[in-house]
Amino acid sequence: MTDATTDTTPAPDALARTLAEAPFVRLVATDDGDALAAAGVLARALRTHSVPFHLRVAADPRPEPTDDDRAVVVGADRGPHAVAGTHVPASVTAFAVARALGADPDPVTALAGVVAAGSTPGGDGSDAVLTAAESAGRVVRRPGVAVPTAAVIDDLAASTLVRTPYSGDREATHAAVESLELPAEFGADAHRRLASLVAVDVATGEGASARSATAVERALGPYAVDDDDVPFETVGGYADVLEALAREAPGTGVALALSATPDDDLVDAALDAWRAHGAAAHAALDAATVGRYDGCAVFRVDATRAVLPTVARIARDFRSPEPVAVAVDETAGRAAVSATEPCAIGDACRAAARETDGTGWGTPTRGGMDVAGDPTDALAAFREAL
Repeated sequence: MTDATTDTTPAPDALARTLAEAPFVRLVATDDGDALAAAGVLARALRTHSVPFHLRVAADPRPEPTDDDRAVVVGADRGPHAVAGTHVPASVTAFAVARALGADPDPVTALAGVVAAGSTPGGDGSDAVLTAAESAGRVVRRPGVAVPTAAVIDDLAASTLVRTPYSGDREATHAAVESLELPAEFGADAHRRLASLVAVDVATGEGASARSATAVERALGPYAVDDDDVPFETVGGYADVLEALAREAPGTGVALALSATPDDDLVDAALDAWRAHGAAAHAALDAATVGRYDGCAVFRVDATRAVLPTVARIARDFRSPEPVAVAVDETAGRAAVSATEPCAIGDACRAAARETDGTGWGTPTRGGMDVAGDPTDALAAFREAL
């Protein structure tokens, strides 16, 4: 199965009619924050329309329809009812489909999906989603850094939206911020000063790529959430949590995406998983050895299967001198790939994995491999296929 770069997602009205008439809907989302948010938006709309459904997350989702249901892949272009997210974030399409179903979809969750997709609220076709959130008074732009809770400095240490010299280390993060003498309760000035520090530290940190100064913008000037039902301080922080949960704790991620009013236990579990995930990703990147090839940088690390894709994404945004970053754990025989632009990454992963009797998967911008043979051979085959 190949990476179709042409998004074949049905028009929102057409997909809404298909789902409304279905006796049962099987939603399967790719393991990323945009797909998880989009699937949650769709599932909540199905619930209000009294259509039964099942939602799960998979690294390599495949539609499995029967005569009695509809299968919808979210985040990849597979099957006649896919919400691929190729040209616009999947969450944008899901929001439109939910409206066409007659639901009142949550624009904050959809905006979190937009940020998780690498965009900004209002960008890449999400203007209607942002308008809905702002019109309802649920989000407002403010200075600062996008983190999920009011514990801004602690959260900065775990954030995977930035890569600073102190990322992943709570004590080092506090030490770095200490010179700013910020008040205990942040106002606009404190948020602004912290954002300035982070922007400089990201761009000037050892090993920072030229792309860092642009990549950090997604984490700055966040949209603050003003809604008691949404347990996160900013849209970007919410996005970061969803992105981590999609890989680290997909069951918790699904529960969070499905809940309009998540309870404290669920939120605590989500935040604990996010913090552990972020710390592990930054620690792996701290210890990485890097090889540079034409169009591709390889980061050799020691990381779990769940963390490896996050390492690849952070490396792509903040450390890779090339447009494609590969995070590989040679001992475990697995790799994750992330690219700045669509370039058939999934196809290259599948082709390379076949060369070593392994398994590959992915989309045009990201993918992964489980390698049965020598990982070095798989990396060479990947570079050739790319």
